[in-house]
Amino acid sequence: MTQTVPPTTASAGQIRELVDQVLSAGSLPPIVQAGHPALRQCAADFDGQLSDDQLGRLVEVMRQVMHEAPGVGLAAPQLGIPLRLAVLEDQYDIDPAAAALRNRSPLDFLAILNPRYTPVGPGHASFFEGCLSLNGLQAVVARPETVLLEYATPDGAAERREFSGWQARIVQHETDHLDGILYIDRAQLRSLSSNAEYAAHWAEAGITKAREGLGFDDGPAGISLG
Repeated sequence: MTQTVPPTTASAGQIRELVDQVLSAGSLPPIVQAGHPALRQCAADFDGQLSDDQLGRLVEVMRQVMHEAPGVGLAAPQLGIPLRLAVLEDQYDIDPAAAALRNRSPLDFLAILNPRYTPVGPGHASFFEGCLSLNGLQAVVARPETVLLEYATPDGAAERREFSGWQARIVQHETDHLDGILYIDRAQLRSLSSNAEYAAHWAEAGITKAREGLGFDDGPAGISLG
Protein backbone atom coordinates (compact mmCIF):
# COMPACT_ATOMS: atom_id res chain seq x y z
CA MET A 1 0.00 0.00 0.00
CA THR A 2 1.35 3.41 -0.98
CA GLN A 3 0.30 6.45 1.00
CA THR A 4 0.77 10.00 -0.27
CA VAL A 5 1.58 12.50 2.46
CA PRO A 6 -0.15 15.87 1.91
CA PRO A 7 1.89 19.08 1.97
CA THR A 8 1.29 21.68 4.63
CA THR A 9 -1.25 24.31 3.74
CA ALA A 10 0.35 26.89 6.05
CA SER A 11 1.52 30.09 4.37
CA ALA A 12 4.76 31.87 5.23
CA GLY A 13 2.75 34.35 7.28
CA GLN A 14 0.99 31.60 9.20
CA ILE A 15 4.32 29.90 9.93
CA ARG A 16 5.72 33.19 11.27
CA GLU A 17 2.63 33.58 13.44
CA LEU A 18 3.04 30.08 14.88
CA VAL A 19 6.71 30.77 15.63
CA ASP A 20 5.86 34.11 17.26
CA GLN A 21 3.34 32.34 19.50
CA VAL A 22 6.02 29.89 20.63
CA LEU A 23 8.62 32.60 21.20
CA SER A 24 6.28 34.87 23.15
CA ALA A 25 4.71 32.19 25.35
CA GLY A 26 6.94 32.82 28.36
CA SER A 27 7.32 29.09 28.99
CA LEU A 28 8.42 26.08 27.01
CA PRO A 29 5.78 24.95 24.52
CA PRO A 30 4.21 21.49 24.73
CA ILE A 31 5.16 18.73 22.32
CA VAL A 32 2.16 17.93 20.15
CA GLN A 33 0.99 14.32 19.99
CA ALA A 34 -0.04 11.94 17.20
CA GLY A 35 -3.18 13.23 15.53
CA HIS A 36 -1.94 16.81 15.23
CA PRO A 37 -2.02 17.76 11.53
CA ALA A 38 1.54 19.14 11.55
CA LEU A 39 2.81 15.62 12.25
CA ARG A 40 1.07 14.18 9.19
CA GLN A 41 1.95 16.77 6.53
CA CYS A 42 5.13 17.51 4.60
CA ALA A 43 6.63 20.57 6.24
CA ALA A 44 7.48 23.66 4.21
CA ASP A 45 11.06 24.18 3.10
CA PHE A 46 12.76 27.00 4.96
CA ASP A 47 13.26 29.82 2.47
CA GLY A 48 13.50 32.91 4.64
CA GLN A 49 10.08 32.85 6.31
CA LEU A 50 11.81 33.82 9.58
CA SER A 51 14.35 36.51 10.38
CA ASP A 52 17.78 35.44 11.59
CA ASP A 53 16.75 36.46 15.11
CA GLN A 54 13.51 34.47 15.00
CA LEU A 55 15.28 31.42 13.62
CA GLY A 56 18.01 31.56 16.24
CA ARG A 57 15.52 31.93 19.06
CA LEU A 58 13.37 29.09 17.73
CA VAL A 59 16.39 26.79 17.53
CA GLU A 60 17.24 27.60 21.15
CA VAL A 61 13.66 26.95 22.32
CA MET A 62 13.65 23.63 20.47
CA ARG A 63 16.92 22.67 22.11
CA GLN A 64 15.50 23.46 25.55
CA VAL A 65 12.33 21.45 24.85
CA MET A 66 14.44 18.50 23.64
CA HIS A 67 16.55 18.57 26.81
CA GLU A 68 13.52 18.99 29.08
CA ALA A 69 11.62 16.05 27.53
CA PRO A 70 14.31 14.51 27.52
CA GLY A 71 15.14 13.35 24.01
CA VAL A 72 17.88 13.22 21.40
CA GLY A 73 16.04 15.10 18.68
CA LEU A 74 13.09 17.37 18.03
CA ALA A 75 11.49 18.52 14.78
CA ALA A 76 9.60 21.79 14.37
CA PRO A 77 6.32 19.98 13.53
CA GLN A 78 6.46 18.51 17.04
CA LEU A 79 5.80 22.04 18.25
CA GLY A 80 3.01 22.42 15.70
CA ILE A 81 5.23 24.39 13.30
CA PRO A 82 5.22 22.92 9.74
CA LEU A 83 8.78 23.97 8.86
CA ARG A 84 11.72 21.80 7.75
CA LEU A 85 13.82 22.38 10.85
CA ALA A 86 15.08 19.89 13.43
CA VAL A 87 17.59 19.82 16.27
CA LEU A 88 19.68 16.79 17.25
CA GLU A 89 21.93 16.01 20.20
CA ASP A 90 22.88 12.80 21.99
CA GLN A 91 25.14 13.09 25.02
CA TYR A 92 23.49 10.46 27.21
CA ASP A 93 25.70 8.13 29.22
CA ILE A 94 24.56 4.56 28.58
CA ASP A 95 25.94 1.10 29.30
CA PRO A 96 29.08 0.56 27.18
CA ALA A 97 27.93 -2.88 26.01
CA ALA A 98 24.59 -1.45 24.84
CA ALA A 99 26.36 1.45 23.17
CA ALA A 100 28.64 -0.95 21.30
CA LEU A 101 25.76 -3.18 20.13
CA ARG A 102 23.77 -0.18 18.93
CA ASN A 103 26.82 1.60 17.50
CA ARG A 104 25.84 4.58 19.63
CA SER A 105 28.31 7.42 20.10
CA PRO A 106 27.86 11.02 21.29
CA LEU A 107 26.35 13.46 18.80
CA ASP A 108 27.14 17.13 19.32
CA PHE A 109 24.29 19.61 19.01
CA LEU A 110 23.20 20.17 15.43
CA ALA A 111 20.40 22.27 13.92
CA ILE A 112 19.40 21.23 10.41
CA LEU A 113 17.26 22.99 7.81
CA ASN A 114 15.72 21.34 4.73
CA PRO A 115 17.37 17.97 5.41
CA ARG A 116 17.19 15.02 3.02
CA TYR A 117 18.87 11.69 3.63
CA THR A 118 19.97 8.91 1.31
CA PRO A 119 20.86 5.39 2.48
CA VAL A 120 24.50 4.42 1.97
CA GLY A 121 24.93 0.70 1.35
CA PRO A 122 22.48 -2.16 1.90
CA GLY A 123 22.88 -2.62 5.66
CA HIS A 124 19.97 -2.20 8.08
CA ALA A 125 19.80 -2.30 11.87
CA SER A 126 16.70 -3.07 13.94
CA PHE A 127 16.14 -1.66 17.43
CA PHE A 128 13.34 -0.37 19.62
CA GLU A 129 12.57 3.27 18.99
CA GLY A 130 10.30 5.78 20.70
CA CYS A 131 9.02 9.27 19.97
CA LEU A 132 8.21 12.32 22.05
CA SER A 133 4.99 12.69 20.01
CA LEU A 134 3.82 9.16 20.84
CA ASN A 135 4.18 9.21 24.59
CA GLY A 136 4.62 5.93 26.39
CA LEU A 137 5.21 3.63 23.41
CA GLN A 138 8.12 1.92 21.66
CA ALA A 139 8.43 -0.35 18.63
CA VAL A 140 11.17 -1.99 16.60
CA VAL A 141 12.17 -0.13 13.44
CA ALA A 142 14.65 -1.37 10.84
CA ARG A 143 16.62 1.56 9.43
CA PRO A 144 19.60 1.92 7.11
CA GLU A 145 22.81 1.69 9.13
CA THR A 146 24.45 4.57 7.27
CA VAL A 147 22.94 7.61 5.56
CA LEU A 148 24.18 10.67 3.74
CA LEU A 149 22.44 13.80 5.00
CA GLU A 150 22.21 16.95 2.91
CA TYR A 151 21.05 20.01 4.84
CA ALA A 152 21.57 23.69 5.51
CA THR A 153 22.78 25.23 8.75
CA PRO A 154 20.95 28.18 10.34
CA ASP A 155 23.68 30.50 9.02
CA GLY A 156 22.93 29.35 5.47
CA ALA A 157 25.81 26.97 4.81
CA ALA A 158 25.04 23.90 2.67
CA GLU A 159 26.38 20.69 4.21
CA ARG A 160 26.73 17.01 3.30
CA ARG A 161 27.56 14.64 6.14
CA GLU A 162 27.53 10.89 6.60
CA PHE A 163 26.05 9.38 9.76
CA SER A 164 26.19 5.77 10.95
CA GLY A 165 24.74 3.70 13.76
CA TRP A 166 22.50 5.37 16.31
CA GLN A 167 23.34 8.81 14.93
CA ALA A 168 21.93 7.70 11.57
CA ARG A 169 18.77 6.51 13.35
CA ILE A 170 18.31 9.92 14.99
CA VAL A 171 18.86 11.70 11.67
CA GLN A 172 16.29 9.50 9.91
CA HIS A 173 13.71 9.74 12.69
CA GLU A 174 13.81 13.54 12.80
CA THR A 175 13.96 14.01 9.03
CA ASP A 176 10.99 11.66 8.68
CA HIS A 177 9.00 14.01 10.93
CA LEU A 178 9.48 16.73 8.32
CA ASP A 179 7.93 14.44 5.70
CA GLY A 180 4.86 13.65 7.81
CA ILE A 181 6.18 10.22 8.77
CA LEU A 182 6.08 8.77 12.29
CA TYR A 183 8.23 5.84 13.33
CA ILE A 184 5.16 3.62 13.62
CA ASP A 185 4.79 3.91 9.83
CA ARG A 186 8.06 2.00 9.50
CA ALA A 187 7.77 -0.23 12.58
CA GLN A 188 7.16 -3.92 13.10
CA LEU A 189 3.75 -3.39 14.68
CA ARG A 190 3.77 -6.69 16.57
CA SER A 191 6.68 -5.23 18.55
CA LEU A 192 4.65 -2.21 19.71
CA SER A 193 5.00 -2.02 23.50
CA SER A 194 4.17 0.38 26.27
CA ASN A 195 7.21 1.73 28.05
CA ALA A 196 6.16 -0.18 31.17
CA GLU A 197 5.86 -3.52 29.36
CA TYR A 198 9.10 -2.89 27.48
CA ALA A 199 10.88 -2.28 30.79
CA ALA A 200 9.30 -5.38 32.32
CA HIS A 201 9.99 -7.82 29.48
CA TRP A 202 12.21 -6.57 26.65
CA ALA A 203 14.69 -4.06 28.11
CA GLU A 204 17.93 -5.33 26.64
CA ALA A 205 20.38 -3.80 24.19
CA GLY A 206 19.20 -5.95 21.29
CA ILE A 207 15.83 -7.25 20.11
CA THR A 208 16.32 -11.05 20.05
CA LYS A 209 14.22 -11.73 23.15
CA ALA A 210 11.42 -9.42 22.01
CA ARG A 211 11.44 -10.83 18.47
CA GLU A 212 10.97 -14.35 19.80
CA GLY A 213 8.45 -13.38 22.47
CA LEU A 214 6.29 -11.06 20.37
CA GLY A 215 6.65 -12.81 17.02
CA PHE A 216 7.88 -10.19 14.57
CA ASP A 217 10.48 -10.00 11.81
CA ASP A 218 13.48 -7.71 12.11
CA GLY A 219 13.51 -6.38 8.54
CA PRO A 220 11.99 -3.20 7.08
CA ALA A 221 8.22 -2.97 7.49
CA GLY A 222 5.32 -0.58 7.23
CA ILE A 223 3.61 1.13 4.35
CA SER A 224 5.37 2.69 1.40
CA LEU A 225 5.18 6.46 1.58
CA GLY A 226 5.40 8.34 -1.67
